Amino acid sequence: MVSEGQLLWTPDADFARSSNVAALLGWLKRERGLDFADYDALWRWSVADVEAFWAALWDYFAVASDTPYQRVLGGDAMFGARWFEGSRTNYAEHMLRHSDSDATVFHHESELRPLARMSWRELGAAVRKLATWLRQSGIEPGDRIVSYMPNIPETAIAMMASTAVGAVWSSAAPEFGVKTVVERFTQIAPKLIFVADGYRFAGKDFDRSDEIRQIVAALTPELRQVVFLPYLRPDAAALPLAGAATTAWGEIMAGADVAAADFRFERVAWNHPLWVVFSSGTTGLPKAIAHSHVGILLEHLKTLHFHLGLGPESCMLFYSTTGWMMWNLLLGALLARSAVVLYDGSPTHPGPDRLWQIAAATGVTCFGASPTFVQLMRQNQLHPGRDFDLSRLQSVLMSGSPATPEVFAWFYDEVKRDLWINSSSGGTEICSGFVGGSPTLPVYAGEIQTRMLAMDVHAWNDDGIEAIDEVGELVVTRPFPSMPIFFWNDAGGRRYHESYFEHFEGVWRHADFIKINRRGGCYIYGRSDSTLNRYGVRIGTAEIYRALERVEEVADSLIVCCEEADGGFFMPLFVRLHPGIVLDAALGEKIRARLRGDCSPRHLPDSIHQVEAVPYTLTGKKMEVPVRKILSGVPPAKAASRDAMMSPAAIDWFVNFAAERQAAGMGTATTSERL
Repeated sequence: MVSEGQLLWTPDADFARSSNVAALLGWLKRERGLDFADYDALWRWSVADVEAFWAALWDYFAVASDTPYQRVLGGDAMFGARWFEGSRTNYAEHMLRHSDSDATVFHHESELRPLARMSWRELGAAVRKLATWLRQSGIEPGDRIVSYMPNIPETAIAMMASTAVGAVWSSAAPEFGVKTVVERFTQIAPKLIFVADGYRFAGKDFDRSDEIRQIVAALTPELRQVVFLPYLRPDAAALPLAGAATTAWGEIMAGADVAAADFRFERVAWNHPLWVVFSSGTTGLPKAIAHSHVGILLEHLKTLHFHLGLGPESCMLFYSTTGWMMWNLLLGALLARSAVVLYDGSPTHPGPDRLWQIAAATGVTCFGASPTFVQLMRQNQLHPGRDFDLSRLQSVLMSGSPATPEVFAWFYDEVKRDLWINSSSGGTEICSGFVGGSPTLPVYAGEIQTRMLAMDVHAWNDDGIEAIDEVGELVVTRPFPSMPIFFWNDAGGRRYHESYFEHFEGVWRHADFIKINRRGGCYIYGRSDSTLNRYGVRIGTAEIYRALERVEEVADSLIVCCEEADGGFFMPLFVRLHPGIVLDAALGEKIRARLRGDCSPRHLPDSIHQVEAVPYTLTGKKMEVPVRKILSGVPPAKAASRDAMMSPAAIDWFVNFAAERQAAGMGTATTSERL
């Protein structure tokens, strides 16, 4: 039986010596006269002298800019920090720096397409062709381009071509419902959208033609153009769409080639948006988070080289949809000249070992998945190391939710003994990680190895005092380049400030619980706010509530997501119904259908329960965090003050519900209203 903090692996001398971290240490000694004994010393310097660190990385990676930057960091505070003012860079240009090679850049497979490969040369040619067409079609720097496409090469090409011409990219996964997509994209008023007619998942076809029509209609008149990919049915004709000109993907790709020497990447200013990613809160529309080219470029160069250990001989697989920031990071692996595996389909169809089949067939060196998926592999008693050729596999990346010691041990028992287990935690807000791995450090069960370079991460108690070896709020006390440059339509940065800098004035509070031990190892204990974390993807409770408002039987609702002791999740939905209505199987299915249609399958609760009242604070806020704490075992008196409640009796039902769950061994509730 493995225990938390148990030593599981130590890198051998050759592995550590050949790492990118070791290469950086050598370069800093030669070029900067800085001699650091180990990773810990390097990290301490990186947070003590933030500007010197990022200036060193700029030179180390030979960042291309039309003009020299005036200074590394401007601004008097963390909120509103300005990075590399005066520079003019392009993220896609750096991704495609080595696109004159016939080496493989993409291994790609889906439930509709067999395994195939794409070379760097083919990718570069496709990006230049599409980017040139975008320019000829009137796309200018700053115009927004969005996508409703699956995880296939065409989507990656669209992203790179859009950013190559200075357009602002944003992506939604095709399983998202119309309302979820429209609530995101209408905020940024896109000029062009890429769409695929559907997809196949777990052997079932999903035609998205109707959803596309509704999305395009909702985005007009600002939306001018649609690029249509017949993916589900390759011979399908382009959809007739009112209000926007439609062009077939194949028509664009049939155009004339554009030589690399004749193509110009649009290098943009330090504060020009690269993309908009969405992270949902508990109230209002999803946050439309804008990152800069230069900020993400520097952050991804750092993360992919030094914390994921990628290089020209690497091949990275991370199971993700195009609606999660991990898709952005996966494509960022091209910055390290790494090959990438793109897979569109179910990770468990036709069997639970699907991803391992792909990993073996493509020679994956870095295998990535959420800990929840690993739990599924454990339950299915898979033996990947026995059943597949994983001789090239060097590391495993786990991200999206906390990983238990048992998950770590499973990889060593069932995959490979000599393996760098790399658990990380970050967020959509930064499109990277705060804490993660280093190939020079040992691996302990359940423990994230370290704080990432230049991430001045600490655990603070409610009084803003650092907690060592105790659980506290995850805070970052010094600025970093991939902080959002702004939220879209956020006048004066009010919502941005409230989201991260209001709790501890001037300090980034991420709303995760973290513990940092004396050797620098980190443990994440889930969300400290009420945002849901479902299978590694954050979901805002506001999205759930907006969908339920369209179910006429539902008068009010509350939803929470609890991290279980075994690393799983329990996400119950509580509904107050109008008088005379009882929660039965038919209504339960109606609620699920609404959530599935308006949001996505990830939004479906584990169970639905009828309650007499939803608890509110005196200021009218739903008491999501106190309810989650109570269901997680926190004593009610510590979880919530009855004096601060609008109707104190409303919390009693949840106290009893938690007691029933505890009596049942934290399993399924025994209440008769469960569906």
